[in-house]
Amino acid sequence: MTTNPALGEDERTADADELTPPGRSSPALALTAGLLGFTLVCLDASVVNVALPAIGSSLGGGMSGLQWVVDAYTLAFAALMLSTGAFSDRAGASRAYALGTAVFTLASAACGLAPGLPSLIGARVVQGVAAAVVLPASLALVRQAYPDPARRARAVAAWAAGGSAAVALGPVAGGVLTSAWDWRAVFFVNLPVGAAVLLLLLRAPRSARRPAPLDLPGQVTAVVALTALTFAVIERGATGAVALAVAVVAGVVFFRVEARGPHPVVPLGLFRDRTVAVAVATGAAVSVAFYSVVFVFSLYFQQVRGLGPLAAGLAFLPMTGLIAVTNVVAGKLAGRFGPRLPMVVGQWVAVAGLLLLLLSVGADTPAPLVAVLLVPLALGCALTVPPLTAAMMDAVPAERAGLAAGVLNAARQVAGGLGIAVFGTLVADGFATGMRLSLAVAAVLLAVTGAFSFRLAGRPATRP
Repeated sequence: MTTNPALGEDERTADADELTPPGRSSPALALTAGLLGFTLVCLDASVVNVALPAIGSSLGGGMSGLQWVVDAYTLAFAALMLSTGAFSDRAGASRAYALGTAVFTLASAACGLAPGLPSLIGARVVQGVAAAVVLPASLALVRQAYPDPARRARAVAAWAAGGSAAVALGPVAGGVLTSAWDWRAVFFVNLPVGAAVLLLLLRAPRSARRPAPLDLPGQVTAVVALTALTFAVIERGATGAVALAVAVVAGVVFFRVEARGPHPVVPLGLFRDRTVAVAVATGAAVSVAFYSVVFVFSLYFQQVRGLGPLAAGLAFLPMTGLIAVTNVVAGKLAGRFGPRLPMVVGQWVAVAGLLLLLLSVGADTPAPLVAVLLVPLALGCALTVPPLTAAMMDAVPAERAGLAAGVLNAARQVAGGLGIAVFGTLVADGFATGMRLSLAVAAVLLAVTGAFSFRLAGRPATRP
């Protein structure tokens, strides 16, 4: 799908960056560096899922602790993505990318060495912060290295494909690493890759610094609101009630700041356009369905069906293996027929897949059958995301494309994190019932956004 969290990310930042004389640097080195770093941060959004039972056995913490291992990364990544494009402008893409990669690599080492769950969760937060810096800076680095539009388009396509492949193969990689060594391997594997990126950056073009406004009040209130809301969902009880109140207050302040601030991180006026509103809502629903279902079924395969980490990871291979191919098909369909048709078809295929899982999967369902039943959900999500991204980009002026892409991708990541929090809470109260409720909720969300997507303006077909 492009479950890639960053398709179309921050074109404003990329186009604005200027290069200092590159000397003997090669565009291919910049592409390799950008691709490797982006692959790392995308991989960490999904590679941990299969390792969660092993983490729980090693460090304890129960279901809420496992939810935080995933959400600490996802929420930091998503919330700070709103501002890190501007930070990349101010620092220069190459400097921001080097800083983000270095911090991400050190945080990965801290995750692998974590003696307990609190330290692991803390290190995951730092990973998410660094990932939010790496993502827009990596794309800016790639784009600025290719001044020729045709070569740049191919380079950006390779960058995006790498992220898609990383997200798709994350569960499989997590299973292989956890089985071959230990859950800590899913973090230690980042170290040589991070070091390779930093070495490549020594030869990559240097980026100029440019002034860019930062909305610190908006960014801070967004982080507080999202963190408190997630805490309320996961922890519940009296503490959860207090967290919910904090989330409401911070949310109100956030919207007031965004409505009145000169440089809001989320310009509320964007949502007056129906296409923008539908694209963001659809992207959020797809992320809830995909990321949250992967989370739930990672637990299902190991805790209910008794599979080991390797077998559980391989069970996702039919689901994830077709995602990259479907992304390409979806892009071609959107180019030929407009975004509405593949968006609508994709969402309803995903709804059908969710209902099929809801009606077919139980405690005794053979794992190979479940692996096959997950395929329609993945195909539907993969068919939906590239067209909704294209629809979003078509609906906004060119000078706001980067900002709109940041809003879309942040919304997707936030929705995925909140979905994991909600679905994890549901299965904690009884796995079988919680799994069915989770599948039903995801199906309803996609059915609603699928209905709204049908109301988007169509576009005549172009020549093949």
